[in-house]
Amino acid sequence: MTMSSTLKRKSLLGVFLICWFGLLADGYDLYVYGATLPGLIGPEPFGVTPASAGMVGSLALVGMLLGSLVVGTLTDKLGRRRIFVGALALFSVAMLACAAAPSWETFAAFRFVACFGVGGLLPTAVALTNEFALPGRKSITLGAVLTGPAVGTVVASLSSLALLESHGFRPVYAIGAAGLLLVPFAWRALPESPSFLHATGRHAEAGRVEAAYGLVPATESTVRQRPAGSPLRTLLSGGYRRPTLMLWGITLLSLLTIFGVSTWLPQIMRTAGYGVGSSVSFLLCYSLGAVVGTVLASAVSQRTGPKPLVITGFASAAAALLLMSLNPPAAVIAVLAAVAGFGGLGTQNMINDYIAQFYPAAVRATGLGWALAIGRIGAIAGPTYGAFLVSFGGGVPVAATAFAIPALIGGALMLALRPSATPASAAQPSAAAPSAETVA
Repeated sequence: MTMSSTLKRKSLLGVFLICWFGLLADGYDLYVYGATLPGLIGPEPFGVTPASAGMVGSLALVGMLLGSLVVGTLTDKLGRRRIFVGALALFSVAMLACAAAPSWETFAAFRFVACFGVGGLLPTAVALTNEFALPGRKSITLGAVLTGPAVGTVVASLSSLALLESHGFRPVYAIGAAGLLLVPFAWRALPESPSFLHATGRHAEAGRVEAAYGLVPATESTVRQRPAGSPLRTLLSGGYRRPTLMLWGITLLSLLTIFGVSTWLPQIMRTAGYGVGSSVSFLLCYSLGAVVGTVLASAVSQRTGPKPLVITGFASAAAALLLMSLNPPAAVIAVLAAVAGFGGLGTQNMINDYIAQFYPAAVRATGLGWALAIGRIGAIAGPTYGAFLVSFGGGVPVAATAFAIPALIGGALMLALRPSATPASAAQPSAAAPSAETVA
């Protein structure tokens, strides 16, 4: 191995580590709400009811929807480095404000702001990772980086286990502000996307980034042939329209399942008679299943493409939830929660991988941002759906069965997805809409 190849590998690793740590903070800040609900619901500290908890969970995810829409689109206009750092700083500061909130209303407002920032970071990090990953290793590289949110969920669960009963929710949220430590490092070390630099006419700067990181240089035809019109118009034109709409529906069902289960799993298990610590432990199993499942699925996806893994994940989540509805022993529930984690967060990671490979680089962040934004409608419905189930009663059997249904529908939609031919007005040759064999 030459010295130059070693330097390139170190440089690429730095990009992926920044994205991974940013997504870890993203995952922590996003999923800490479900982990802390057993300590928030009740007369202390704010007199929170299940209904108001579900409303705040859904309201915060409205912020996430707006963040995905606004930031996902701006990323292809303002640059990925600037958006990544800005989103990271925003949700980290908002988490600190949540920790110090004097009232439930103030907590809800800052939770909204935090989720707005969280919504903008994921599509940016995925687009950067996909662009800098070596050809032939994009799925496994993106899969490794996308373990970040799941690891963040694990850290949120462990923090809640250690602090919630003894110290309340405030220190758990204060830990979420640790993302601020990454901000100056990311601002200094994270490179800008070469595709963005080419799109804005900064070709010499793009060439320097490509040379420094060992990327394949863009050809003249690649640089000149950009999508006609706005990125959103490209997503909804010609051969992209049908798969785009289907991917929006698939993401919606995936996020409904994820946010419904991850928000309410601890509380549902608590109402079933488990203590606060044991209830949060089930969320920890769910998160660990997502981490391990994402790593294994990304390795397989490198050979098969992400589509079979998405279908398998949806089916696994549905099967695990249906088996949980039979009220098995606690040890079996823990295993099923881990399988559901692979089928939830792990499946969404594979959906992100599919989307990143499907769209051309010039509209990749917009494609991811809009898919996740539409998906947030499902995420918004998830906590409210869970709150209804908790209030309605029926315990674990009713809730588990109810969350298995959208997973089954999502798997069926993914099975039916057939990417259309590349539209004539699409972007550069390398950006052509992939065939079913490419991303299936």
